[in-house]
Amino acid sequence: MTVTVPAGSEMLAHLALGEPEFENRITESLAAAEKRLLDCVSSAPDPRVAALTSHLAAAGGKRLRPLLVLLGAEFGEPFRDGVTEAAVIAELVHISSLYHDDVMDGATMRHGVDSVNARWGERLAVAGGNWLLARAARLASELGPEAVRFNAEVASRLVAGQLGELTGPAPDEDPVEHFFEVTEGKTAALFSMATAIGGLQAGAPDGFVRALAEYGNQLGVAFQISDDLLDLAAPAALTGKEQGKDLVAGVPSLPVLLALADASPDGAELRALLADGPVEEDGARRRALELFGSSSAPARARDLLHRRLDLARAALESLPQCPSRRALDALCGYVALRTG
Repeated sequence: MTVTVPAGSEMLAHLALGEPEFENRITESLAAAEKRLLDCVSSAPDPRVAALTSHLAAAGGKRLRPLLVLLGAEFGEPFRDGVTEAAVIAELVHISSLYHDDVMDGATMRHGVDSVNARWGERLAVAGGNWLLARAARLASELGPEAVRFNAEVASRLVAGQLGELTGPAPDEDPVEHFFEVTEGKTAALFSMATAIGGLQAGAPDGFVRALAEYGNQLGVAFQISDDLLDLAAPAALTGKEQGKDLVAGVPSLPVLLALADASPDGAELRALLADGPVEEDGARRRALELFGSSSAPARARDLLHRRLDLARAALESLPQCPSRRALDALCGYVALRTG
């Protein structure tokens, strides 16, 4: 049986574990979280604001973070009050970060639709992202002090990651190490919070919550590496955003950093192409993508991705065998598969 939800069924197909009761429970819980999410993002009293704040949520998405919350909750009592709200909090924080990221990157597409900044402008996009972050904080306040702490910590780490990306590495800092520091804030923090808060709200033992947090952290880093690889290799029709966006914006993603460190003539040509900042001319962008594709960077990035997935799987070893643990392991397989 394949799990299906309003969005992200392609990813969730990898969770077809032959466990009908588990699959039905996750499907129903995701549907409940989806309904609550759409209610939240469209709750602004001004319909013009509601259109802006609901734009990306209505466009769909993988809903991976709510799924992680629900899978984490399986290690406690999954139908406890607050689990659905925790899943919504995770997605609200994620969507708010997309509003801000698209402004920072100058992106024009997201989830196959116009980005918020492309449609409403940068100032309204930033304000809309702030509104969503505030809505997540309000939900967390209704769940209690631990949920507030989780939400505040992830918001702090997200902002620190965004600032680190903007400021770049210090003169004496390794750019690859800086990438991982930024990624642990911008991406992995929310993955870690999602799995852990699911267990927390469901009353899972503290040791399980810690294991879920470590799993989410390692999965989040691996997911970011896979996203970086997809940005450079996959067409817009597949990803819902323009191919090579990181190159266009001058974002130092891991594959780009590895390619720039290449000592070959192709590496030197790529460094020359990127030396002046964002690559906006179509011919130069195509050439940069060609140079990247022929370098050793994709293979090296995939190797680092698989190391993180191994660490994520190792974190699962302290958790009991159950359908949710197998599903979390299957998500590692999904992340590996999406980049080939």
